[in-house]
Amino acid sequence: MLKIQEIREIIKLIDQSSIEKFTFESEGTKIKLEKANGVQQQLPVQTESRKVEPVQQVQPSVQETKKEQPEQAPAKQESQEPSTESSAAENDPSLHKITSPMVGTFYKSSSPDADPYVQTGDSVKSDSIVCIVEAMKLFNEIEAEVSGEIVEILVEDGQLVEYGQPLFLVKQK
Repeated sequence: MLKIQEIREIIKLIDQSSIEKFTFESEGTKIKLEKANGVQQQLPVQTESRKVEPVQQVQPSVQETKKEQPEQAPAKQESQEPSTESSAAENDPSLHKITSPMVGTFYKSSSPDADPYVQTGDSVKSDSIVCIVEAMKLFNEIEAEVSGEIVEILVEDGQLVEYGQPLFLVKQK
């Protein structure tokens, strides 16, 4: 039987790879993992004699996470107008979205006491570092990919981000 830590490691490795489906069988234990639209989904772990579901305890499904977030952060519900403005800016086709290449934690600077890599209004080049996304204790520098001006920063420092989630909006030059 696999230990919880081993299951977590398998999930992290699959999440960082380009593998879409993964099945693992060992000593009567079977684990199936699938990624759909960049979001990892876990199917229940099964043994021959009974059904065991530790994978669901390791990482909640996307729906469960979304249900929990409003309860944890009621302060966001108070300011409805800025979110409307943000969504309008996000839908602007003239703006380039810098997205997260992985699941991890977003950091706007290299250390808590350092200045942020970029702020709203800053000019960036295609090779400019705009932030760090930490995954599995590895700090990955994220580049702008385009030249232009940072119009909006869409996430907060220390926020968990998903694969493909927009982080910045850039007005290209």
